Amino acid sequence: MASAHASTHTSKYAFITDAQFEVLLANGLRASEQEDFDPLPVLKLFTPDAGATWLLTSIDPEDHDVARGLADLGLGYPEIGPVRLSELAEVRGMLHLPIEQDLHFHPDMRLSAYARIAIRAGRIQA
Repeated sequence: MASAHASTHTSKYAFITDAQFEVLLANGLRASEQEDFDPLPVLKLFTPDAGATWLLTSIDPEDHDVARGLADLGLGYPEIGPVRLSELAEVRGMLHLPIEQDLHFHPDMRLSAYARIAIRAGRIQA
């Protein structure tokens, strides 16, 4: 359940809707209380002109600039961990295009399952 202050937040990032921010924050609150929490990814981000992909699951309830998820920078070593949203907002590929959200992504597995498959394959395959 999201805290009262979360519902007044507006996402300042074009690649995350306010509704997605609310879910990410609720997941972050739950993860802070439940160590083995393994949510579905909330959204998939990618660089349209480079090989990077992120599946985000939560936002740190104490620092709304820190998200958590599975990152694949196109180097063959996808990993679960934190990422700063402000840094994602600055990422540009070869044609200087910003990160986009994959609007066709509909998660059907928990993050750990995506991570296992990605680590075996050397890239996110969602």
